[in-house]
Amino acid sequence: MYFYEVFNSLLVPLFVAFAVIVLGLLIGRISIKGISLGTAGVLLVAILVGVIFSKFPTIEIAGKQITLWSTPKSFVSGSGVTDKGATVILGAFKTYSVESVFNTISSIGTMLFVTAVGLIAGPKFFRSFNKSMMSYIAMGAIIVLVGVGITIGISALDKNMDIGMGTGLLSGSLTSTPAFSAAKGSAETISQAMKNHVTAGYGIGYLYGVLGVVLFVQIMPKLLKVDIAKERETFVAANTLEIKDDGKKRFSVDEFGFFPFITTIVLGLLIGCIKVPIGKGNFFSFGSSGGTLIAGLIVGHFGHFGKIDMKVSKKTLNFFRELGLILFLVGAGIPGGVNFISAFKWIYIVYGIIMATVPMVLGFILGKFVFKLSIFNNLGSITGGMTSTPALGSLISVAGTDDVSSAYAATYPFALVLIVVSCNLLVLLPF
Repeated sequence: MYFYEVFNSLLVPLFVAFAVIVLGLLIGRISIKGISLGTAGVLLVAILVGVIFSKFPTIEIAGKQITLWSTPKSFVSGSGVTDKGATVILGAFKTYSVESVFNTISSIGTMLFVTAVGLIAGPKFFRSFNKSMMSYIAMGAIIVLVGVGITIGISALDKNMDIGMGTGLLSGSLTSTPAFSAAKGSAETISQAMKNHVTAGYGIGYLYGVLGVVLFVQIMPKLLKVDIAKERETFVAANTLEIKDDGKKRFSVDEFGFFPFITTIVLGLLIGCIKVPIGKGNFFSFGSSGGTLIAGLIVGHFGHFGKIDMKVSKKTLNFFRELGLILFLVGAGIPGGVNFISAFKWIYIVYGIIMATVPMVLGFILGKFVFKLSIFNNLGSITGGMTSTPALGSLISVAGTDDVSSAYAATYPFALVLIVVSCNLLVLLPF
């Protein structure tokens, strides 16, 4: 009985999440010829845990059956009976919805990471806006539209796959949770089956969508034999910006920078709540990720609200950035593992690889030879165009400077708008 209670307590979602983080970080440190997963190792372990729990939904301990994962039509939660058909995890004699626990972890992680990126890039963003913005807009548009074109082509040719699965694969391949949410909302107006296909496709496409870009930003400098140290020196010199103190005294609310950081998140959430109609009862919004990025750029640019100092130290921002990335990966990975297995076919993996690889390779070629971007700005723009939070973290490690965040921040909003609108409309196509 005691062993049963101990084991059941270990199934509490927070324990599972942090255990996954520990194992994932260890795996991420494994390096093969200089290539490693880094923090993306957390995603790999998280998805594996989701797959295992979905394959073995129940276990028997000390003569008692413990339900790990199930997908009932309805389940009892702390607030009563709900009917979402969501996957649930049982731990410590309680029932938890993956949507309400792990998605919350993922959302918090996204907000921490993107807010930190916005605040880091803010002081330099608007300068790059004047110089290179058209190149970054073009990069984001090319990556997304090529992915959309591939999705339409595959859905038209493969009569065994509907456009719902194709749209889910695309949103997963471009690691865009807002696009997935938009597509799922549109699919729900058509049928429950279409909605389920979008969800399954997202889970299948997401794994390579993350790992593919993470590996891409590490492999390309090696393939091109880039002298990272020399490139970093040139890149940092070109992006150095003297921020002059206006001499006015500012009031700091706290010494750690929590006030300006959290205030930026609050502003970002308000921006993310703004909804713009895009026809047929559908709406576009930046969501929490896009909203906090925009707020971070604005607050980072101005650095103060009146007499209140809104600057955050680099060390604090780096901490929040890495913590947010880890939480995002574990929160998105575990539910993704469940969705991964629900409608799995090997051909869908192939489709997802094509949807992710072709746009970023084509984008990189155009960035190098047409837009003449430096290697770091090129790869930074690729991570923004692929809306890949983990890949930016990996690129920062490769480049040895977070100045690459500027290209990400410049490309990301345009790519986000385009992928959300595209996925919202794709599911309405008659395939």
